[in-house]
Amino acid sequence: MNSAAPLRFALFGPESTGKTTLAQMLAARFGEPWSPEYVREFWDTHGAVITGADLDAIACGQLAGEEAAAAGARRAVFHDTELLTCVLWDDLLFPGACPPWVRAEAERRARGVSLWLLCDTDLPWSPDPQRCFPDDAGRAMCRRLWRETLESRGLPFAEITGGWPEREAGAVAAVERRLSAG
Repeated sequence: MNSAAPLRFALFGPESTGKTTLAQMLAARFGEPWSPEYVREFWDTHGAVITGADLDAIACGQLAGEEAAAAGARRAVFHDTELLTCVLWDDLLFPGACPPWVRAEAERRARGVSLWLLCDTDLPWSPDPQRCFPDDAGRAMCRRLWRETLESRGLPFAEITGGWPEREAGAVAAVERRLSAG
């Protein structure tokens, strides 16, 4: 491991857009670690029930996973979700319940992401008990919200679209460009 902080890449986008698959693929391709979406583990260990009172614990678990992955990175680390996504879901599912520290930390940490890989909703919907917006209107709303989140903050992002071959090629190319830029 070198002394420089690894570049952070965040897979970003609504549900059922391939973030987990891409995070795993990128980590394998570049020989670097990835952090999973902590809320999935929380859901599984808490009987598939999440309330507004759980948002603090979920954010802490997300941060711990990200930092553990980053500690093992040489040049890059891939995050299958991050605190900014936690805030978006907190606001969608539990309006007014997002802990203020989570919102502030999400804004601070967002600036430390080297590149956001914005995954489009153009993949077919994949049912999952944790997913909320399977209809076209819900997916379009989420797509808009995730894009506006990056644009309104001026965060650097690459759009990841198309079927799996195009998604993988686009993600790899975006990461290679960012890594070669230093």
